[in-house]
Amino acid sequence: MAKPIRKQDALDYHSMGRPGKIEVIPTKDTKSQRDLSLAYSPGVAEPCKEIHRDPEGVYRYTAKGNLVAVVTNGTAVLGLGDIGPEASKPVMEGKGVLFKIFADIDVFDIELNARDPEHFIQVVKALEPTFGGINLEDIRSPECFIIEERLRREMKIPVMHDDQHGTAIISGAALLNALTLVRKKISKVSMVVSGAGAAAMACVKLYISLGADPANILMFDRQGPITGERTDLDEMKRKFARDTRVKTLADAMKGADVFIGLSVGGIVTPDMVKSMAKNPIVFAMANPDPEIGYEEAAQSRPDLIMATGRSDFPNQVNNVLGFPYIFRGALDVRATQINEAMKLAAVKALAGLATLPVPDMVNMAYGEKNIQFGPTYIIPKPLDQRLLETVAPAVARAAMESGVAQSPITDWEAYRLELNNRLGLDNHLIRLLGSKARKDPRRVVFAEADNLKILKAVQIVREEGLAVPILLGDRKIIEKLMAENGIENDGVEIIDSRADDQEAKRQQFGELFFSRRKRRGFNYYEAKKIMKDRTYFGCMMVETGEADALISGLSRKYPDTIRPALQSIGMEEGVKRVAGMYIILTKQGPLFLADTTVNFNPTVEELADITLLTAREVQQFNITPRIALLSYSNFGSSPTPEAMLVRDTVRLLRKKEPSLVVDGEIQASLAFNTEILRDNYPFSDLVSGGVNTLIFPNLAAGNIAYNLLQEVGGFDTIGPILLGLGKPVHVLQLGSTVRQIVNMVTIAVVDAQQKCKHDTVPVPGKPRS
Repeated sequence: MAKPIRKQDALDYHSMGRPGKIEVIPTKDTKSQRDLSLAYSPGVAEPCKEIHRDPEGVYRYTAKGNLVAVVTNGTAVLGLGDIGPEASKPVMEGKGVLFKIFADIDVFDIELNARDPEHFIQVVKALEPTFGGINLEDIRSPECFIIEERLRREMKIPVMHDDQHGTAIISGAALLNALTLVRKKISKVSMVVSGAGAAAMACVKLYISLGADPANILMFDRQGPITGERTDLDEMKRKFARDTRVKTLADAMKGADVFIGLSVGGIVTPDMVKSMAKNPIVFAMANPDPEIGYEEAAQSRPDLIMATGRSDFPNQVNNVLGFPYIFRGALDVRATQINEAMKLAAVKALAGLATLPVPDMVNMAYGEKNIQFGPTYIIPKPLDQRLLETVAPAVARAAMESGVAQSPITDWEAYRLELNNRLGLDNHLIRLLGSKARKDPRRVVFAEADNLKILKAVQIVREEGLAVPILLGDRKIIEKLMAENGIENDGVEIIDSRADDQEAKRQQFGELFFSRRKRRGFNYYEAKKIMKDRTYFGCMMVETGEADALISGLSRKYPDTIRPALQSIGMEEGVKRVAGMYIILTKQGPLFLADTTVNFNPTVEELADITLLTAREVQQFNITPRIALLSYSNFGSSPTPEAMLVRDTVRLLRKKEPSLVVDGEIQASLAFNTEILRDNYPFSDLVSGGVNTLIFPNLAAGNIAYNLLQEVGGFDTIGPILLGLGKPVHVLQLGSTVRQIVNMVTIAVVDAQQKCKHDTVPVPGKPRS
């Protein structure tokens, strides 16, 4: 007979954390009948009774405190206009993804068939018991002003119309920094604003809160300057009217310090920019086409500071810099509203962050060596992982100081730690690498293009702009597979290494290959014949510069893929052996494992070489390697030959690379438990800073470990990444998923970017340089 459910067990199961403490809540267990009894009947009755007794309990026993509704009626969707609630749903779902990725906020998107503002307001008000906050989205003007104002006044949870305030907050931060660079005061500058919609009005209001003088701001709508003489202005626009003799936008920009564009593309000319004051600031934020193109404006004025809404130019005004972190801060103190003080706090936090040194991971993501505060960097980059721990606490503190926080934070250091735990770093690395790959896509040749998984990955790679694919295989089979599965093949290069039209190329590759292998088991005939093999052909494409990287191995044995690469391309200069590395993506950040695929039982010298190869690769990701050499022994506890080999390797590494953070021999569990390590082995280099790189004593240990982490631990993996080759060749794991293939392509592109762009291929018979 099943035991009765205890009240406290039921409450603990449903608890979202201790009152007043922000916590990352793990997924609830649902494995047993008892778990199900706690999740629903009869256990669920206990939290229901607690909430009925004290309604504040809803924040403790349900997900309300981390749940935001993204609500629209589809009347002003992006650049699409009034397309209705159903057609707006993909945009709202996408917004929910951004909330989750950047701030770990859960979202329900709600598309309402409610064009009347009063109807809309009443529906949203009725949702208050369910949600911790409301993000209004894509509602046309002027209804959006009425709806937001009423909901802010009548609801006791934070409400924000992001289309208005998001742009205002991000551009406000950019404006403060731009003015700092040109040494102008916001109270003195003259501004011209093109556009009089919700975003433009919100921007002007916020700039005034930041210190701008309303008398120095002239706003334009489709009919011209908004002046007191006009009789066609609605109540909202009348608030921005001012007296002026100016009739055109061109006249207004003469001598102006700042131009703010939130209207339509192409309405500003280079001559208009030239007519502005010294060191002008131009924010052309119309999307997708700005009021004036970035390059066009920059060429007209070398002293210009410019921002746009586009990601392909510096200083992108992107709302994702704001709304996830503003709602995070508001939810975490249970703010009753998002007020002016909270918005201003977000502005100043963003502005301040842009003036600080940029982490290496962000530099890498954007393909830059050293991003620094200046005319082309006045607002943080969207992939800067510091945004959450910078903006959310600033917003939360402002909510507390302005009296709208119901659950104040007392331990700010603990709060920042919780924020970083919320973010998780499992997918952060691959997002950064993807961004870097898109900056400079390379030609990647796929040796198994007659495989459907490969073709699906190729489609994603093309759509995301990660690489330029080259497909090897039978053209008819590849085209048939693409047609049957709806994969576009326009413009994709397909090469059949066995076809007659590749005879000349096989001859060229074969002669070069023979010059390398003629005294290593290949005769002239064999060297040419083997070029019909797609992996050999693809490797030679990489070696001769016709491609930048090779992906293979999905349907071939691992040695059958490595062998052609070693024979065709060879190892990097100074490298004695190759090794295989896996990246395990964890919530705490990437974990690098080696050797997992190549060297069976390395000697001390070989294990040291593997460690140095791995350390160098980790550094390529702009991560400082912190290396544990693993064993079943801890610092001499087991004086066996296997343990002694690892210990001797550490000694050798310290001689070769004294600055390398490395220690061992050490058990895997101890390497990750810094508290026990500190108490028992305080001398270890790994006591402070943790471990991010694991070196295994032999191939069996490394291979078993990564498979267990992947299959039992459920971690996503990238690999195996082949280390030590002269040019990028990466081998897929048998059974790789489409996403894993895409991830490997991303690694290959970044690898190609970091290696020599186009090595000179030596003439057969001459020594290699």
